[in-house]
Amino acid sequence: MAVKIGVAQCNFVVGDLVGNARRIVEAAQAAHAQGVQVLLTPELAICGYAAEDLFLRPAFVDACDHAVQSVAAQTAHLKGLHIVVGQPLPVAPSGAAEHPGGRSVGRAPCLNAASVLCEGRITHRYAKRELPNYQVFDERRYFVPGEQPCVFEVAAGGRVHRIGLLICEDAWHARPAAETADAGAEVLCVINASPFHIGKGDERERAMRDRVQQTGLPLVYAHLVGGQDEIVFEGRSFALDAQGRVAARAPSFVEDLLVVELDETPAGLDVRGPVAAVPSTEADLWHALVLGTRDYVSKNGFPGAIIGLSGGIDSAVVLAIATDALGPERVRAVMMPSPYTADISRLDARDMAARLGVRYDEIPIGPIFERFLAALDPLFEGRPADAAEENLQARIRGTLLMGLSNKFGSIVLTTGNKSELATGYCTLYGDMAGGFAVIKDVTKTWVWRLARWRNAHDPFGRGLDPIPQRIITRPPSAELRPNQKDQDTLPPYEVLDAIVERYMENDRSPAEIVAEGFPAAAVDQVVRLIRVNEYKRRQAPVGIRVTHRSFGKDWRYPNTNHWHG
Repeated sequence: MAVKIGVAQCNFVVGDLVGNARRIVEAAQAAHAQGVQVLLTPELAICGYAAEDLFLRPAFVDACDHAVQSVAAQTAHLKGLHIVVGQPLPVAPSGAAEHPGGRSVGRAPCLNAASVLCEGRITHRYAKRELPNYQVFDERRYFVPGEQPCVFEVAAGGRVHRIGLLICEDAWHARPAAETADAGAEVLCVINASPFHIGKGDERERAMRDRVQQTGLPLVYAHLVGGQDEIVFEGRSFALDAQGRVAARAPSFVEDLLVVELDETPAGLDVRGPVAAVPSTEADLWHALVLGTRDYVSKNGFPGAIIGLSGGIDSAVVLAIATDALGPERVRAVMMPSPYTADISRLDARDMAARLGVRYDEIPIGPIFERFLAALDPLFEGRPADAAEENLQARIRGTLLMGLSNKFGSIVLTTGNKSELATGYCTLYGDMAGGFAVIKDVTKTWVWRLARWRNAHDPFGRGLDPIPQRIITRPPSAELRPNQKDQDTLPPYEVLDAIVERYMENDRSPAEIVAEGFPAAAVDQVVRLIRVNEYKRRQAPVGIRVTHRSFGKDWRYPNTNHWHG
């Protein structure tokens, strides 16, 4: 046997330096018991990813380094084990340089670094060289790039092995890997915090295969797992042999200690380990939403979640996600029928709550709605009923849900999807009122796909068919006026979602979208609605990112904007 490399695929908590250090020590003890010589932790493991403007506080960066020193001391007895710990390091002992004005950071104060610990000492340090500044990444705000490769030596199997270290974005570029290989590395070890979006797992394996083919070296990819605000990390750490074949893979969306064995043979290093199956796209998306919800609720100390259950498809999917994430005992569904709520909506809501075993309450809002109308009637005199009266109902519901949240401490999960958020088909201080937007980045067509998938699969043992079939097959309606249907005012969702994907996610122009065969009137309508509803999205709660561009950190458009494109 040559060398064993372990990957601590852990769920760290941003800012919990003591807890994160404890997780690393526990992983190191478990790895050492299995004969591992090198243990990789994810990028910025000691502080969690991403700590954002905490990196601008010298005291935070210093505390991170003290936590790494603590890990070194607590693992000093693990003979022969090299532990790679991701951490921020100050550029200079004095910390961040100030702008001449004294209030703004004049330059990035940190390095995105990794320390190699062995028997109580820090033997090597490496600074990330390629700093991403696209999509949700903003690393140049906090970090300056490193300049040198890092190769450290590990004695195992009767000889010394040379381990090359890279951090995440480094491995997406040719130069850092090439220089690490030129420095004598025999295997590339990459520590990462790479946010999930649909298809990203396959993208990573393809990109790392390029590095292997470029350098001729096997590669071990250590990845983070867990939810952090709007971002989810799915794990799925892996190893590639020198031919670029997957030789080991950890499961997705769970913590794991992946042990990869590299044995010398006459043909080179033989790489092997357990290989987890790749889930379907629907399974990946469902697990990402469940993990993102569970971690946001639990890491922020909420005792549970409250959901306004309407009898429609969106709230049904959110309820199923929340129950899978938290268990029925931590989920409360509230049905708030109005004079326009269909009887079947109430029946289906009751049915679904019973199937999942969650607490279910009904609060009719008709009397409250009438009181609001009576109070406003003198001011509305002479004007026809319109969206103002419709939105009152949504705002009454939002007020009731937030009242329950304040009283019992549980967080309100909003139920709006990406299609609605894109077009403004949602009500400020109404259905947008809440603390976390579970399906904020899931289009309506994907909501239906997920509902069908969840009815056919039971990944968390809550039961098959949690969503009544009629909820899936009924035409969607906000039920804020008689006989209302979404398609009264919006294009069919298969058209709308395709336009949103092209225009919002992929920056295609309206003319290019029309040239693909989409109706010009629908394209103009959707693009106009996206533009004029920016002010609503700015006030929406944070929600889980599952596409390569969401209405979150990677969407930064001005509210006041007269450019129509």
